[in-house]
Amino acid sequence: MTGTTTALADDARSAGPTASGTTPDAGFDPFARPTGWTHSRGVLFGEMLLFGLLSLTAAFVLSYDAVLLAANPGAVLSCDVNTVLSCGTVAQSWQAQVFGFPNAFLGLIAEPIVITTAVAALGGTRFPRWFLFAAQCVYLLGVVFAYWLFYQSMFVIGALCPWCLLITVSTTLVFASLLHWNVLEDNLYLPRGAQARLLGFVRSGAYGYLVAAWLVVLAVLVVLKYGPALLA
Repeated sequence: MTGTTTALADDARSAGPTASGTTPDAGFDPFARPTGWTHSRGVLFGEMLLFGLLSLTAAFVLSYDAVLLAANPGAVLSCDVNTVLSCGTVAQSWQAQVFGFPNAFLGLIAEPIVITTAVAALGGTRFPRWFLFAAQCVYLLGVVFAYWLFYQSMFVIGALCPWCLLITVSTTLVFASLLHWNVLEDNLYLPRGAQARLLGFVRSGAYGYLVAAWLVVLAVLVVLKYGPALLA
């Protein structure tokens, strides 16, 4: 471990000036945990709590709408704005019930776990490394599923559900906050070189810009695909 750390520190020194324009000193530790409010427990788990609550709210509304449509397939939902922004169109597609029941029911199961974890962490609970690694892996599956549904809505169904879009964004941000924390705490069981590079990426602030850019790209895709029809 000492040899690896020394080698990485040597690499960092030989790389020249940092983003701030200064050359790392001889005591630079690539595994040092960055400080600052953006890397704090309160901010990262606070974000998880906020976006977990938003996802749970959206899942509850979508679950209610699913029950409403089951009783009356012709019902007009509150988020049926136009032909593009139409929860009803999405809800009546087969993609809305991939596992034989409304997808929103999964949110009613998963999001309370996210919320509970965030609240416990904000209260000072320190979870085992394996628990947070497992949470990251499981939530990755949730992110993949959310983006599969986003793709299906965009390019197959041809309609967008505002509540589903909220879940896509919230799921992305919960995943990003959890990943941020797990990188800081070295919970991902990465090789030491990979951990140092990823920690450096987070330390530089580039990770936050990447997440923001990703969300902007999603918004641009929606506008480019549907344009004025969104407001028709």
